[in-house]
Formats: sequence, C-alpha cells, structure tokens
Amino acid sequence: MNLKEIMYARRSIRKFKDTKVKDEDIKYLLEVAMSAPSDCNRTPWEFYVVTNQEVLDKFYTIRPMRYKAPLAIVVCGNTNYTLKEHLADYYIQDCSAAIENILLGATELGLGSCWCGIVPQIDRMAQAKEFLSLEDNIIPFALVYIGYPDEEKEPRTQYDESKVHYVK
Repeated sequence: MNLKEIMYARRSIRKFKDTKVKDEDIKYLLEVAMSAPSDCNRTPWEFYVVTNQEVLDKFYTIRPMRYKAPLAIVVCGNTNYTLKEHLADYYIQDCSAAIENILLGATELGLGSCWCGIVPQIDRMAQAKEFLSLEDNIIPFALVYIGYPDEEKEPRTQYDESKVHYVK
C-alpha cells in the first residue's frame, strides 16, 4: 500500500483476535512513533508497552471497552524534556504525532489499532499513573490498543470541502 492507501485504510478497530503481536512488529511501531516531529526536537515522549493481561484488564476499567487487545502502548509525556513554563504543553502535539505514526504503522503491518485518550481526564491520568507506577514527571497521555483485527472496515476518507477555507 502507498501512504494514501494506508491513511484511508486506517480505522479504529475495536475487535481483536487473541493473537500475540510479534516483538519485531512492536519494535517497528516504536521506531515509527519516534520518527514523529517534536517541538524543538525535545522528544518528550515515553512509551510503555503493555502485554501483561492483568495490567491490560486494569486499563479496560478506565476506558471501558467491549473488546480486548493483546497489546497496548501507553504514550506518555516526560516533563523533564518538555519546553518550560507556558510552552510545556507542547508535549501534547509531540505525543499526538507519535501516536498517528503508530496507527499508520499498525495499518501497514496488517494490525488493527484504536487510540484512546487519557489526558485531560484527571481520574484516568491518576489511574494510569498508578497502574504503571509512573514517576511524577511522566504524564500518561493516551493509550493505543493494538492487535490483529477481528473485524473489517472499508477504507475511507472523511474529506469535507466545507471545512476548507482559503485565505488569499
């Protein structure tokens, strides 16, 4: 598939087969995640790869789902590497770009994925910090469920000309 086909094929998958994701595929997803742009190249992200079923079950309690994936990547911001003061929240864009790369990489590999937000829900953030025993400087931003899809969705674009505004 070319990039445009991958982008159109990328859909939120909510049903997964009970098949372990290969270690080399997980590494590939982390490599493409870390190729994302970041403000001033600060790369303030941390990635927690969760395959432990007990921990996955805990995450299902903060983001209730009717499906279970064999893998979750929890994408976090590390405030030790963010810009300071009023610029500190740029980690949000950095982590978002990394997540989009994970989603597209998963689609390329034939894996399904679903991005689930944690920030800005204070209760979800506190629970995720507890589940992963995160230090104070690590902010759990979002989690991405990944696995072999057990559902099929048609590729699509959501292009809407009415949302495009040209300033000439």
